[in-house]
Amino acid sequence: MDTIRWGIIGAGDVCEVKSGPGFQKANHSELVAVMRRDGDKARDFARRHGVPKWYDDADALINDPDVNAVYIATPPYAHKDYTIRAAAAGKPVYVEKPMALDHDACRAMIDACTLAGVPLYVAYYRRALPKFLAIKDLIDGGAIGDPRSVIVTHHRPDPPDLDPENLPWRYQPAISGGGIFVDMGSHMLDLLDFLLGPISTVEGSAGNQAGRYLAEDTVSAAFTFESGVQGVGNWCYCSAADVDRTEIHGSAGSVVFDTFAGGRFALTTPDGSETFDRPFPPHVQQPLIQTVVDALRGAGTCPSSGESAARTTWAIDQVLAGYRAARS
Repeated sequence: MDTIRWGIIGAGDVCEVKSGPGFQKANHSELVAVMRRDGDKARDFARRHGVPKWYDDADALINDPDVNAVYIATPPYAHKDYTIRAAAAGKPVYVEKPMALDHDACRAMIDACTLAGVPLYVAYYRRALPKFLAIKDLIDGGAIGDPRSVIVTHHRPDPPDLDPENLPWRYQPAISGGGIFVDMGSHMLDLLDFLLGPISTVEGSAGNQAGRYLAEDTVSAAFTFESGVQGVGNWCYCSAADVDRTEIHGSAGSVVFDTFAGGRFALTTPDGSETFDRPFPPHVQQPLIQTVVDALRGAGTCPSSGESAARTTWAIDQVLAGYRAARS
C-alpha cells in the first residue's frame, strides 16, 4: 500500500482532535470514511472534517473498497467484534485503548488478525510522543544507571455531577471493562511496559470507597518486570488531591514525570537536576498514527502492537481479579 486510506468505526469525541485529524495529516495517509450508528452524527463529523464518505453500518465501511485500513474508536466492549470483522475482510486494524474488556478478548483479536494475515495495532500513543521517547532514551542510555524501582501515583477528585442513572461509559464495567483505572491507568501501565519492558508478575487490590458506581475507584498494585525492576502503584479517583506522578529510580539517578498533563519531566543524578520540556503535539495520536502508516507501507515499525497492548490488559486483569470476582 502506497497510501493508507482509513475508515473510522465510532467517530466520537476521541476522533475530534486527538486522532481524527492525525489520519489526514500523517504522510501517505487519508481519512476516506467514518461510521457511527447514529447516521446524523456520522454525516455531521464527515462534513466538519472534510471526510468524503459516512456510514451508519460498520460492515458497509469495512467492505468499502476505498478503505484499506480500519481504525476502531468505539468503547472497549465492541473492539473484539469489529476487529474480527475487519480482519476477516483483510483490513489492517488500529484499535483504541484499552484493547478489549479482558485478556481473553485480546487474544481472540490477535488470533483473528494472525489467521487473516493482517497487522493489529493499538492506540497507546504515548509510545510515540517526543516526551516519552526522550525519557526512554535517557533510561536506555544509562542516565539513571540500572533501573531499580518504580512508583506510580494517580489521584483525581470524584466528579460531583455524576448521574447514577446515566453514567458515562467509562464508569460502566460492561462497556469499558472497569472504571477510570482501566481507562487512564492502562496508559500508565502500558507506558511502563514501553520504558522498562514487560511486567512478569503483578498483584493488587481494588475497592469502591465512594460508592457512586459499580466500577473500582481505588486501586493498589505491586508488580515486577522481567528485568527484575520492582514497582508499586496507587490510583484513587475519589480523592481531594489531583496527582499525576511516576518516578523511575535507578542505581545512579531518577527520572520523574507526569503521564497526562504536559511535556515536562525531570532527571536527577549526583551531578544535579535538570528539567526538560517536550510539548505534546496538537493531535496527540498523530506520531503513533505515522508509525502505523509507515509500518503498513513497509517503511518502519510501530511500537504499539496487539501483543504489547494485550500485556497491559493482562496486568489489569490480575489487579482487578479479586474485585471483579466479588462483584460478579
